[in-house]
Amino acid sequence: MTSVTRAVPPAGSADDGAPSALETIRAFFRDAAAIAEVELRKVARDPTEILTRAVQPTLWLLVFGQVFTRTRAIPTGSMSYLAFMAPGVLAQSVLFSAIFYGIAVIWERDLGIVQKLLVSPSPRASLVLGKAVSAGVRALTQGVIIMVLAWILGVPLRLDPMSIAGLILAVLLGAALFATFSFVIACLVKTRERFMGIGQVLTMPLFFASNAIYPLGMMPHWLQVIARVNPLTYLVNALRALMVQGGSSPVGLPVDFAVLAVVFVALIALGARLYPGIIQ
Repeated sequence: MTSVTRAVPPAGSADDGAPSALETIRAFFRDAAAIAEVELRKVARDPTEILTRAVQPTLWLLVFGQVFTRTRAIPTGSMSYLAFMAPGVLAQSVLFSAIFYGIAVIWERDLGIVQKLLVSPSPRASLVLGKAVSAGVRALTQGVIIMVLAWILGVPLRLDPMSIAGLILAVLLGAALFATFSFVIACLVKTRERFMGIGQVLTMPLFFASNAIYPLGMMPHWLQVIARVNPLTYLVNALRALMVQGGSSPVGLPVDFAVLAVVFVALIALGARLYPGIIQ
């Protein structure tokens, strides 16, 4: 496993060996990158995981999307239902691939890897961030598959560089957010059986209480309230505005990214606080 080390300032420095703020920041992100590299090596050894996880969103586009586009049962304005749904399916793929990411933490605890990480000098937040980043990169590979399939099905995609860059950022941030959420759950429940049960309970409410497959206006008022505090709704907003021609975000892209970033940072802080408790 790639070692996680801290840079040590040269002896006799002006600050008597205390690292500078810049060096501390560099060390923090260097540690996070080392953890992300370790996690991504696991994917490189078994790339079939990416393909198997892409099966479900593919079926949603090929079957569910095609059928409801023909029936025109869901009002989506001038946009076809398939075009409306494609960003929601991408968000679903991000959610479903990231929400079970925490089970790896429980496996690592059982194998003794967590204990080794916790005795390293790396900040707990950098360890959590590294795992979140690796989840984001995994989600990007599935995003490429969904984008290609949407293009084949005739979805009018936005392919300008700015939109693609924003789309990449949204997928990375969304996957990192839900992977960290999963990490927090794993730290709380501590067993694989409990984690799998809670993960199954959470995924569907998060998905259906969002605007992934139908507009918020179709929901009853109480469900609209839940959808507006659901981070997945803001991820779908951003993906729809950046991915599909004619798509837009009801609250604006800055608000979508701000909500995702704030929730992500809060979960990183919570995960860093709970991480040591998983070994107890």
